[in-house]
Amino acid sequence: MSTAPAATRRPTPADLDALKKVEDRALWLSSAIVHHANRVRPNPSGLKVGGHQASCASMVSIMTALWFRHLGPEDRVSVKPHASPVLHAINYLLGELDASYLPTLRAFGGLQSYPSRSKDPDPVDYSTGSVGIGATATIWGALARRYAEKTPAGGFRGRQYALVGDAELDEGAVWEAVVDPQVAELGELVWIVDLNRQSLDRVVPTMAADRLRDMFAAAGWQVLVLKYGTLLEELFTRTGGEALRDRIDTMSNAEYQRLLRCSADQLRDRLPGTGPGASAVTGLLATLDDATLLAAVRNLAGHDLEALDAALFAVDDHRPTVILAYTVKGYGLPSHGHPQNHSSLLTEAQMRELADAVGTDLDDPWVGFAAGSDEARLCAETATRLRRAAAPTVLPPGIPADIGRTPTGVATTQAALGRALLDLTRAAPEAARRVVTVSPDVSSSTNLGGWVNKVGVWSPTERVDWFADDAETILHWRERPTGQHIELGIAETNLVGLLGELGATWSRWGEPLLPIGVMYDPFVQRALEPWSFGIYAGGQSILVGTPSGVTLAPEGGAHQSITTPSLGIEQPGCTTWEPAFALDTEWALLAALSRLGRPDGGSAYLRLSTRPVDQTLARVPADPAARERRRRQVVAGAYPLRRQEGARVTIAAMGAVVTEALAAADRLQAIGIPADVVCVTSPGLLYKALDARAGHGDAPDWILDQVFPADRATPLVTVLDGHPHTLAFLATIHGVPNSRLGVMGFGQSGSLEEVYRYHGIDTDSIVGAALDLTE
Repeated sequence: MSTAPAATRRPTPADLDALKKVEDRALWLSSAIVHHANRVRPNPSGLKVGGHQASCASMVSIMTALWFRHLGPEDRVSVKPHASPVLHAINYLLGELDASYLPTLRAFGGLQSYPSRSKDPDPVDYSTGSVGIGATATIWGALARRYAEKTPAGGFRGRQYALVGDAELDEGAVWEAVVDPQVAELGELVWIVDLNRQSLDRVVPTMAADRLRDMFAAAGWQVLVLKYGTLLEELFTRTGGEALRDRIDTMSNAEYQRLLRCSADQLRDRLPGTGPGASAVTGLLATLDDATLLAAVRNLAGHDLEALDAALFAVDDHRPTVILAYTVKGYGLPSHGHPQNHSSLLTEAQMRELADAVGTDLDDPWVGFAAGSDEARLCAETATRLRRAAAPTVLPPGIPADIGRTPTGVATTQAALGRALLDLTRAAPEAARRVVTVSPDVSSSTNLGGWVNKVGVWSPTERVDWFADDAETILHWRERPTGQHIELGIAETNLVGLLGELGATWSRWGEPLLPIGVMYDPFVQRALEPWSFGIYAGGQSILVGTPSGVTLAPEGGAHQSITTPSLGIEQPGCTTWEPAFALDTEWALLAALSRLGRPDGGSAYLRLSTRPVDQTLARVPADPAARERRRRQVVAGAYPLRRQEGARVTIAAMGAVVTEALAAADRLQAIGIPADVVCVTSPGLLYKALDARAGHGDAPDWILDQVFPADRATPLVTVLDGHPHTLAFLATIHGVPNSRLGVMGFGQSGSLEEVYRYHGIDTDSIVGAALDLTE
């Protein structure tokens, strides 16, 4: 076997022989990993373990050609979720996974059900599992790498491969990403679509490469279609070959799949069909022996190592490439091509037959290649070629806890975001240079305009700002490689996909960034699933939702957010703050930034408002020690905003409705019912503190004693512009009577007073709730 470097020449017969043996072993190992999890490992609970032998089989050839011929150490690969056992098999063959893990698929602490950067014991480039996200992650990974490394225009370091199941292309978020204008310039993108034309339950009748080819080509991608393997292509050159090609090209997916289940005699009867070319096809088939005929009908290019190799050589580095590779689901297994093979499992007898076919042993399933064999040398050479140095641990510059300003006058928390970012450029310029903001065409309407004017818009190349000399232009769109703002089209899933990858550069490339994404809060739920998956994969970022709640009163029920305030309670790896005042916003933002880009860090969600609020209501202490105490309380989740002697009720309010809470306290005081007012900034942190106090965690709980001391326990009214369950747990701190006010229905358009009254979060409603608890 030749030892020339990979991907510099076409494979020799010896190369192909060794590749074929590796391919067979990867098929065996992936099948055995699933088999052992389901049929060998004890299962006391009786719950289905699962796994996808057929889905693995359709990817084995593609992954063998890619890993053992074309990958370089700087390349990254996103593997389709159900092919995770193939990835583990390859990592085992390369010495990156100990054999002790092979029997642990879907076991506690073992190999995960789908590839996971954070939980699998072997190298995984991208976490996948949520349909479509693994594919688009490579787009955002490419952009994030270019941004983090300031790659020169027209260049990149390492390709971004995505191995995509054809059914994943039904996900609309895939096409939102593909058509984004920035994507057409990413020459490092290579998607390989496993076009097996099957879904979970059936053969998909309309799945066709022609339609997909046109859609990708329209978005500026290079499209390579791999349909037939070398055996079929040779048969097409013979007498009757054109008729055979036309017959296979025009038959339905389901009819073709049925042929895969036929014997040679059945093929001779069915394959010619009844069209005008039937006699020519019959004549050609008569020249083939049974073995050649059976091999020919399965000879799709997605399982042809030479065809795959040629396609990977043909990738154009100047634009994205998609390779549409026709495959057979379950290729090489007894279940090949069956419409219901998605989750089917081979029997023990079938596994023994497979072992015999590929030269291994079910009783010793993890045995390696013989030392000195060509296939063993191929694995060793590939492992050496792909070995990567660990990403260096580089911590981002320190973030100040307090910039020192005390806002006055009337301001909104939304405007405070842009103000705090500008102040950071002066107070901590090194840290500010690590900040990158992302928005879906809402920069000016979410008060990022000043920041964008200051730092510019990121682009791989500098572009002319044709409105730079227009005196009426307020937002200056200066695009250059040093810019720190990235704007995508109006597609929230794109934004959070990029946000997740920007937030992972610290662990991928040793380049910590401080990414902040801003979108309208009513649309945050649309983006939650991919953002949550990004957090699971190790991405650390800040998501800002603004404007929020029904406080955007004139827009009514079409634009309101109810459940987003509880994100900090419900979303692992994320802390939520909903500040009431501009200084609270600054402190929360700085605290969130300080947790980004580090091994012990995490993500944050800030829910901001467009409601103008008198900043003197915050009563920020002038004494430095008292100010610091207030800051620590804000960051920890709550602070006492007003204490009254002999308080008979406590009003705990969050965000925009703190104004109503203070007005209600004034009115209650006037009728002889003193009320404490607590400003809640993070229900999630308070919940964790309470949970820790009960022995269910190790979060600090000092904030509970400072804000809700036992000697001031009174009946409690909670109020927020969001679902009331968010703050309902506060009553359990001391087990007090309580009334929970919030938003539980779709709203109406109107003035702020009308809308608050409609939802029962106005001053009158707070006073009424307090009276109900105290009289």
